[in-house]
Amino acid sequence: MTDSVKKWYVVRAIGGQENKVKTYIENEIARLGMTDYVDSVLVPTEKVIQIRNGKKVHKERVYFPGYIMIEANLSGELPHVIKSITGVIGFLGEVKGGEPVPMRKAEINRMLGKVDELSVQNDNVAIPYVIGETVKVIDGPFNGFDGTIEKINEEKRKLEVMVKIFGRKTPLELSYMQVDKIS
Repeated sequence: MTDSVKKWYVVRAIGGQENKVKTYIENEIARLGMTDYVDSVLVPTEKVIQIRNGKKVHKERVYFPGYIMIEANLSGELPHVIKSITGVIGFLGEVKGGEPVPMRKAEINRMLGKVDELSVQNDNVAIPYVIGETVKVIDGPFNGFDGTIEKINEEKRKLEVMVKIFGRKTPLELSYMQVDKIS
């Protein structure tokens, strides 16, 4: 082993299967006794709050879909072992089939900082509605009415919904919890 410095590399994986591929990589490296060469395998995720049926649902979403970060000393057979694992497309590099290119220090700090920041902050709500969408009011005095979303206020987490009451269009300001999608 000439160079024992471990660097961060990006492994491309099949989208939606990042955690499964991460497990495959860790198991294969342990099975072959190459754990000295690999420090960590990371799938950057962020916590988001989605609103389903009027309830807040905490969910982890992959921050970089299709990519897995790996801190390793890629010497000897290790790059070939990783490439041969099920679900791995290859390394992110400059040339197709060429040497894997390590991430720059600034990229690593930004990626790791983002992961740390997202594990602390969890008020990142995914807005499940779009302007022009028809929704049903499920709470409040206008329960049962259908309306069209006119505006979305992200800071206040409010929607302006245009509802027809007695044949006249009336704007209502409602929270995300007071409306439901019409499927």
